[in-house]
Amino acid sequence: MIWKPNVTVAALVEREGRFLLVEEETDDGVRLNQPAGHLDQGESLLNACAREALEETAWHVMPEALVGIYQWTRPAGDITYLRFAYAARPLAHEPDRKFDTGILRAVWLTPEELRACSEQHRSPLVMLCVEDYLAGKRFALDLVHHADEAVSDKR
Repeated sequence: MIWKPNVTVAALVEREGRFLLVEEETDDGVRLNQPAGHLDQGESLLNACAREALEETAWHVMPEALVGIYQWTRPAGDITYLRFAYAARPLAHEPDRKFDTGILRAVWLTPEELRACSEQHRSPLVMLCVEDYLAGKRFALDLVHHADEAVSDKR
């Protein structure tokens, strides 16, 4: 059996000092996470980031910078995640849109509120990504190339 990490994306959406998060049902109970999810086959990381944010929060977002790339293995050791976290600007909200299965609600929290409820975070990546964002970590979107798009653009 060949081992592979789970590639995920996360949107760090900040507005007026608050971050957009989701409250979601997990095997470990209700947890907080950034709008995040798995990369679909054939999808670019940027498209996945915008899609996950819309599906989980009903917010259209525009990724503007890569905050970081994170590797984390669950304590059980059964799954390793490779997360691409993007700073994203909120564009428009669809308040009547239904959330993905398992998403209970979208919430806007300050960094202080988020730090105060660390036991509810889906993983340690939730706060680590926010801290990196607050520290000003931003990398150009073209740091990560989606070769399929680059090849088709040159044709």
